[in-house]
Amino acid sequence: MSATTPIDMASQAEMDEGFEAALAEAIDRRRNFAIISHPDAGKTTLTEKLLLYGGAIQQAGAVKARGEQRKVTSDWMELEKQRGISITSTVLQFDYSNTTINLLDTPGHQDFSEDTYRTLAAADNAVMLEDAAKGLEPQTRKLFEVCRMRHIPIFTFINKMDRAGREPLALLDEIESELGLIPWAVNWPIGSGELFRGVIDRRSREVILFTRAERGRQASEQKLSLDDPELKDLVEPELLEQAIEELELLDGVGAELDLELVHSGDMTPVFFGSAMTNFGVRPFLDAFLEMAQRPVARSTSEGPVNPLRPDFSGFVFKLQANMDPRHRDRVAFVRVCSGRFEKDMTVRLARTGKAIRLSRPQKLFGQERAVVDDAYPGDVIGLNNPGMFSIGDTLYKGSRVEYEGIPCFSPEIFSWLRNPNPSAFKNFRKGVNELREEGAVQILYDTDQSKRDPILAAVGQLQLEVVQHRLEHEYGVDTRLEPMGFQVARWVIGGWPALEKLGRIFNCKTVQDAWYRPVLLFKNEWNLNQLLEDHPDLKVSTVAPVVSGVEPISL
Repeated sequence: MSATTPIDMASQAEMDEGFEAALAEAIDRRRNFAIISHPDAGKTTLTEKLLLYGGAIQQAGAVKARGEQRKVTSDWMELEKQRGISITSTVLQFDYSNTTINLLDTPGHQDFSEDTYRTLAAADNAVMLEDAAKGLEPQTRKLFEVCRMRHIPIFTFINKMDRAGREPLALLDEIESELGLIPWAVNWPIGSGELFRGVIDRRSREVILFTRAERGRQASEQKLSLDDPELKDLVEPELLEQAIEELELLDGVGAELDLELVHSGDMTPVFFGSAMTNFGVRPFLDAFLEMAQRPVARSTSEGPVNPLRPDFSGFVFKLQANMDPRHRDRVAFVRVCSGRFEKDMTVRLARTGKAIRLSRPQKLFGQERAVVDDAYPGDVIGLNNPGMFSIGDTLYKGSRVEYEGIPCFSPEIFSWLRNPNPSAFKNFRKGVNELREEGAVQILYDTDQSKRDPILAAVGQLQLEVVQHRLEHEYGVDTRLEPMGFQVARWVIGGWPALEKLGRIFNCKTVQDAWYRPVLLFKNEWNLNQLLEDHPDLKVSTVAPVVSGVEPISL
């Protein structure tokens, strides 16, 4: 065997340096973000307009499409089209201004907040969307807390400025006083409602005026210096003067823009505009790409993993069945965390140690997909999932890594799911198992093995309706729900051994989740508190502990 020569070593070093440089450049080009909001704040509309400006689509469609206006790209599920709401997360990747953007579109409806929690686990940034008339709303506050828990930078877009709303200064004050964030207005509105004329860019001191665009098309923009004498002919002097006075007030008493504070999640850049009429969307996108956090290191059981780690690694944050009903497919959404992903590469699944060849990776754009040859940290790829992946799974090459798992949150509604037609049991079982895999709803099981019907556990009633709808239309199974009368669930810390020490317990029902963990169901908080008083050594949690190395229960 010939020895390695100095020339060979030098060539290898050059190749390694070239790979590292290419990887660093690819990471620097990427931005990854999710949009969070309360229902009806305009999240899906903003998503469509960002795609429009990114050139990913030619015409944006409002949620409630009229006539021939196209349906929204991000709402692909049949029930979403029927109800005019987003009820499942999708991924939309597109290029804009030499940047590759991965937009993680999340459900706005509060009944699907757990899907949003999982998607935020894959996000490097969040855009918090507010209605100018309503300000902060309950669902926005909940999702903000998840972002804060994960230290995700938050960019605020105050929407619907072309409608009557609250004073901009009051909206900033609310963000600061209620969320503890330092707001920094990147642009400032000139007028509002019917008198909304555009925005002043605070950094460049440019005035950006807008004209209403044809529905679904890009708005034309006119930029002028704040000192341009032509401004007085285009904007009412009193509106401009008020906007300038308010900006001077912010300059005098407000904080300075600090990107370190933005990236730590302590300061939020604020933008004003109207997604429906395209006011302020392009300025927001340009400034966001400049300020947003690049893909960052992710926590694992062995410590943080840098995206520049040469070997590929990533984790599954979402599973989706039947995105293409014609092929009865199941897709695992994988967030790339380090290295370069390549088509046909063989990786290991951390939970089982099995080697898997990834032969048909897909680039995702709503329901549309195309085969992808490579991907980099910040990207999301779709993998065919023949039942081997679970939410939270880590895939890796090289030395073993395992990313922090994604927890389950406490449901509030519980119903037996009955299958009245025994001849349809095979499809019933297949549907329940696949919907459980993708996290459409939590599935619990009675500890009595003779009771085969699963228990659906959800945050909101609409989750249960979606499961029934999908079982009927995607699996051909009619089902019946029987409410159980419980409202509170808690996982037992210490598992079955901790529960067995208590002996008999009353005023609750003991079930198990899909990972064999004991769950206690209570009719109300009073029953829960009574049990904890009677058994002070019992420890319970609203969040399920993360498991590794365990195969889930199948119906």
